Amino acid sequence: MSDLLLVHGTVVTMDPARAIIEDGAVAISGERIVAVGTTQELLPLYPQHRQIDCAGRAVIPGLVDAHGHAGHSIIKTLGADTPSLWMRVVTPMYFHYTTPEFWLADGYISAVDRLRMGVTTSVSVVGSAPRSDDPTFAINQTKGYAEVGLRDIVCTGPAGMPWPHPTTRWVDGKPVRHSVSFDALMAGAEAVIQTVNGTADGRIKAFVTPFTIMPSIDPSNPTTPDRATRSTPDDRMQGLRVKALAAKYGTRIHSDAFAGHVRMAWQDPESAILGPNVHLQHCIGLSLEEVDILAETGTSMTHSPGGRAPVIEMMQRGVNVAITTDGAAPWATFDLLHAAKLAQLAHRWRNQDAYLLPPGKLFEMITVDAAKALGMEDEVGSLEVGKKADVTIVNLRKPHLVPNWMVIHRLVLQAVGQDVETVIVDGKVLMEDKRVLTVDVDAVLAEAEAQSWAVVKRGGLVNHLTDPGWGMVHRTFDAPIDLPLPPEPAA
Repeated sequence: MSDLLLVHGTVVTMDPARAIIEDGAVAISGERIVAVGTTQELLPLYPQHRQIDCAGRAVIPGLVDAHGHAGHSIIKTLGADTPSLWMRVVTPMYFHYTTPEFWLADGYISAVDRLRMGVTTSVSVVGSAPRSDDPTFAINQTKGYAEVGLRDIVCTGPAGMPWPHPTTRWVDGKPVRHSVSFDALMAGAEAVIQTVNGTADGRIKAFVTPFTIMPSIDPSNPTTPDRATRSTPDDRMQGLRVKALAAKYGTRIHSDAFAGHVRMAWQDPESAILGPNVHLQHCIGLSLEEVDILAETGTSMTHSPGGRAPVIEMMQRGVNVAITTDGAAPWATFDLLHAAKLAQLAHRWRNQDAYLLPPGKLFEMITVDAAKALGMEDEVGSLEVGKKADVTIVNLRKPHLVPNWMVIHRLVLQAVGQDVETVIVDGKVLMEDKRVLTVDVDAVLAEAEAQSWAVVKRGGLVNHLTDPGWGMVHRTFDAPIDLPLPPEPAA
């Protein structure tokens, strides 16, 4: 960590006035921003600071991805052809074929990927339905983020029903089945919090993350009112236990929700996983009644492109909404700038209104609004004196980004993650001129490649991956592609 002075850039502050400073400068001392102004103003004040020339660059807050999945980075495109195929492949893979080495490799490659996309604060849900039966998995995931130097929130908690939950651990290369109780799943989540929350100089956090806020109904799709009628004892028990664990350690809660979940949860406010310390992903199909509940309770919502969530209605009612990538699989990437563009297009098409989600609002949704969803608005999301020195520098001297005017429009409408050139977190330069400084990227890629092939070999998918016809639209499978449970080892 060294004192830095970023000069001659177009500084997009995202401060309350949303100031943009041409020929701007940002002074950094230690891990904090100490001044923001013009280059002319700051140059004589910080003569000993190391200067980084940002001419032709946009100097922006580090981007904040408030929801993504650990494990995605090394199973990209598996099951990508249909949502049902994805769930039939990925869920058993995460719960029955992954190892501690898998999660360690994924932590490193996903951290490098997000770093190169300009994301400095991120959320990593361990698996699809979070896997907390073995805390080693989540702990290993955080090691890559810690060494790369990013901020990351690892999220784990009780997987969805049934309880006990079936899982498999691999011991000496052989599968060992386990049925894990709800109590054991909660104990695993608590062990992760105890081990990693607040580590790496505070950059690593842990949130409590049940798969969904109401485990008794469909965890991945809207549920109609005739089926989403009344919360069950299991729903209320999960809510009370999750809220108690978060309160015990002063941490926050993250989960998924779909139509029916919010209305059912609010029938029992004491156990409802709703409130200003909660952010919910997806929220597809929510009714206006449920939108009002989110607004009334101060619950934030995080949205990934493609989901038919009532985002505009939420914003109209004052719900804080952030845009997320949702991870790097099956067909997504960690490019948060691209995700913002896709979200804009989707909602303009859905509402037949070409004026919705203008560029300035989209940029708020991946910086200040996303920081608020994580309860981190006092630390990150904008370039202001006293805040953490998390900065992303985007090279605007590229054919698709010239002319260099209307910088917010350039960033949101034309820029992509690969235009990011330099990234600073806590005042430390992690990537400069597109060169990652903290880890050996070639070694990270090699280990990720090895673990990818190892997991599909355990799952019996190697033949499918090497079949040139697999995944073609016209392909007819001789048998369904379902990932079965691994066999029990011979006695």
